[in-house]
Amino acid sequence: MDTIANAQNAKIVLDIIEQIHANAAYLSEIDGATGDGDHGVNMNKGFLMAKERIEESMMFSDALKILGRTLVMDIGGSMGPIYGTMFSKLSKALKVDEIDANTFLAGLENATQALMELAGAQLGDKTLVDTIHPAKEAFKSALEAGKSFKDCLQAMSDGAETGKENTRNMVAKIGRAARLGERSKGFLDAGATSCCIILKTMAASMMAQF
Repeated sequence: MDTIANAQNAKIVLDIIEQIHANAAYLSEIDGATGDGDHGVNMNKGFLMAKERIEESMMFSDALKILGRTLVMDIGGSMGPIYGTMFSKLSKALKVDEIDANTFLAGLENATQALMELAGAQLGDKTLVDTIHPAKEAFKSALEAGKSFKDCLQAMSDGAETGKENTRNMVAKIGRAARLGERSKGFLDAGATSCCIILKTMAASMMAQF
């Protein structure tokens, strides 16, 4: 079966939390170039709070729900609601016994749409949308080409990396970095970078199960 079990698979979320923790200083360094330099600190705080509430024996979808709820309820600023919404949308779509590629794509599409609406961001605005949208499209294209779930996840990972790197060439349209105008060009977007870490880690953790 070309599926991922939902039951007892919270490890995927715990792997994501570990990578955000490992990259906290890097994320704040990136944020410091165009923002207020606290993205990594806030991400790390919220994700570690969620870790305290997640057990490996939990369902993948439940762990996503806990992470999303923790970010919304316990972390301020814009990051909490934005990532909280992303994980909540994924959680709702993945509440099935066995997660296949079509189910996962539906979750990605719901999360991407919700993020664009919540943040008021479009492609090219230099936000995390510039990571998740191309990642989702790469997954979708691979699926439509008849690729396996594992290959679709690899395509998503590659799409996320490409999308994140492309933010270097963009001028920020919204958020704190938008105040810099053309001077925001030449730097990675912190949200796009953290989103890339999340999607690539999720993909790797899921691919390891095939």
